[in-house]
Amino acid sequence: MAKTYLRIDIVSDVVCPWCVIGFKRLEQALAKFPGQFEPNFVWHPFELNPQMPEAGENLREHMVAKYQISPEESLESRERLKEIGSELGFDFNFSDEMRIYNTNHAHRLLHWAEPTGRQTELQMRLFEDYFTHGKNLNHERVLLDAVDSVGLNREEASAALHDAAIKRQTLAREEQLLMQGISGVPLFMFNHDYAISGAEETSVFEAQLQQLAESGN
Repeated sequence: MAKTYLRIDIVSDVVCPWCVIGFKRLEQALAKFPGQFEPNFVWHPFELNPQMPEAGENLREHMVAKYQISPEESLESRERLKEIGSELGFDFNFSDEMRIYNTNHAHRLLHWAEPTGRQTELQMRLFEDYFTHGKNLNHERVLLDAVDSVGLNREEASAALHDAAIKRQTLAREEQLLMQGISGVPLFMFNHDYAISGAEETSVFEAQLQQLAESGN
């Protein structure tokens, strides 16, 4: 039986832990439908902190200030994310020294990578670089090393990072999504029609996929 083509658009930021969790839960849900779907993931840019300085900020201090929570609440949140990540096979290695970075350059690279067929591989590598290894995703060498690791061309990627047209296109897509009313991530859209907002439980993704399977869409 031929698989059903399924386009899944994902709006996310590379420093958003719930974006990792949401995608991992989506993967779990897709695994419940072996041979049913042929998913095509397309990642779209969203900057949680578009005014973030180039050098970034201490993550713990940033979270305390942004969300008006105590240091203890910040620690509890990070510990909970570690637990959820472990359940899903993803390592979150938070520390009090960890920094959060400007993600504009990472999004430009992901925009460039979309036609290559390896955008999702690059997205996951960037998630791991940041959350597991604490790397600076605003550093060109880090980004190009990620490109290398998924088999894409380092020189072409370097040129893309400095390409004014790609910068304009990426910013335009971000602005378009904001104008559509998208104010938070992750957001998962199925065949341009059905949407799930947030890192819902795997069962929620399963229910959506079941509906798509039954409707033939």
